[in-house]
Amino acid sequence: MPFRLISLLAALAALVALPAAAQAKKPAPQYYVSLGDSYASGYQPTTGNDGHGFAYQVPGFAKKRGYRLKLVNFGCGGATTTSLLKQKGCPRAARGPSSPDYSKTTQITAAERFIRAHRRNVKLITVSISGNDVTKCARVPLAEVATCVGDALDGINANLSKTVKRLRKAAGRKPKLVGITYPDVILGGWVRPGGRDLAAPSVTVFKDLINPALKKQYESVHGSFVDVTAATGAYTPLTETTTLAPYGEIPVAVADVCKLTWYCARGDIHARTSGYRVIAKLVAAKLPRK
Repeated sequence: MPFRLISLLAALAALVALPAAAQAKKPAPQYYVSLGDSYASGYQPTTGNDGHGFAYQVPGFAKKRGYRLKLVNFGCGGATTTSLLKQKGCPRAARGPSSPDYSKTTQITAAERFIRAHRRNVKLITVSISGNDVTKCARVPLAEVATCVGDALDGINANLSKTVKRLRKAAGRKPKLVGITYPDVILGGWVRPGGRDLAAPSVTVFKDLINPALKKQYESVHGSFVDVTAATGAYTPLTETTTLAPYGEIPVAVADVCKLTWYCARGDIHARTSGYRVIAKLVAAKLPRK
């Protein structure tokens, strides 16, 4: 038998002997890149960044739409639209589980580098930012809230415009880019000492100022925006009431924020696992079905 034929038969025999799993082509990874603040890292006051944040729940909901997403989370607790662009590094305690260490660069640059290096395989990018830019406005006199938020929005618009443009340039047009807003946790002040006066105005601030500004920036780069404020019940008229222990009869909108966030119970702005689940579902719903 010719030597060449013997070699060919030997090669075929070796191939047949391989396990079926080894012969199958390994599917390409599908990456989901998360940027932003403590909502992105998934912080909760009782457990810290415990892996129950919305970014960690998105892959499960995305699987139902045909995706096998692997999360790469650059989110950093305390981040603002300015620090995302300019601050190098993020303390380990402020990052989510299994998050990359980018101690020598900024959050945006670290994310850009990853996206460029895996451009063909990045399917989803989310951004949760701006909350820490406006939290100071909850501490000013009521008459000054609108002015404070307006001033903060000037910086948010300028910084977020740079952020989304850089992300879109790094990723190209194909990956889904989704920006989120927040539950109106200030509504929870209804059940806390001295917080009721800000509850109603806070809804107007989200609905008429913050959310339209965020929506405009994300859509400017062909991204999507999810109105978490609406999805968590904030726009329900405060005249509609329900009963919720231990607070008694309160507006439905307040009850919703009490159940989905920690603000009523602890004065903490972060979502509970159930609140993060609402956000995760909204994000996953933006992905086209496969």
